[in-house]
Amino acid sequence: MPFRLSALARLAAAVLTLFALALPAAAQGAYEPARGTPERAALMDAIRPLVEVRTGAPVEFMVVRLRVSGDWAFAIVDPQRPGGAPIDPAATIYGEDAEYMDGLRTYALLVRANGRWNIVDYAVGPTDAFWDGNPLYRQIPRGLLP
Repeated sequence: MPFRLSALARLAAAVLTLFALALPAAAQGAYEPARGTPERAALMDAIRPLVEVRTGAPVEFMVVRLRVSGDWAFAIVDPQRPGGAPIDPAATIYGEDAEYMDGLRTYALLVRANGRWNIVDYAVGPTDAFWDGNPLYRQIPRGLLP
């Protein structure tokens, strides 16, 4: 019987430890930075060079989804020219591949390090949930992905 109690105690300690580790991420909660805030601008400024090198400059974004939790962020944006003019995917680096894409909708996973947002993964025009099954996405806080 002492062995059984000891194993049960170890199991309880492991469960409590896992619960304690999950609390900080759960407590932070995911949120959308408000329009016009420096945080939102910093996130868009981190994504902009990635998109401009592929579509040409200048680019602004229609934000489809933007969620932040702790030092992680996930953005879904539709690039366009200033003033709302559309960008023709066929006239970008994607050229003939544009017909196989879901437009120029851009997905970006970002992490804050050294005081700035950095892209750690992205996809342009995916036709499926590219993050599904990717081990990188298992470590991000809940509430970031759609």
